[in-house]
Amino acid sequence: QVQLVESGGGSVQAGGSLRLSCKTSEYTDSRYCMAWFRHFPGKERERVAGIDNYGTVVVVSSVKDRFTISQDNAKNTLYLQMNSLKPEDTAMYYCAVRSGSSYCYRDPTYFPYWGQGTQVFISA
Repeated sequence: QVQLVESGGGSVQAGGSLRLSCKTSEYTDSRYCMAWFRHFPGKERERVAGIDNYGTVVVVSSVKDRFTISQDNAKNTLYLQMNSLKPEDTAMYYCAVRSGSSYCYRDPTYFPYWGQGTQVFISA
């Protein structure tokens, strides 16, 4: 079982920045995808960005010029740097992990391990 704990959410004005962190437990499988999802009220979870064990990243088009996903393997931590935030970025943000392969699926059902989520609220 992989444990994940998100932090770094909060309230910020439009145009500001936040850096989300996801601390993960250790696991031995060298193949994985780690991803950030966000959940808008009344909507399905949307994959924001993902990174695999090769360092390959994917970012949803709507945030690709503003959000950056990265990882620190020594600290077992996943990050999401969010700049130029907009009110429409307001959501619950979750980190998720799948292991055994390097495919970063956009479908959240392919990710068995999830953190508890961290709330992001962007005011106008």
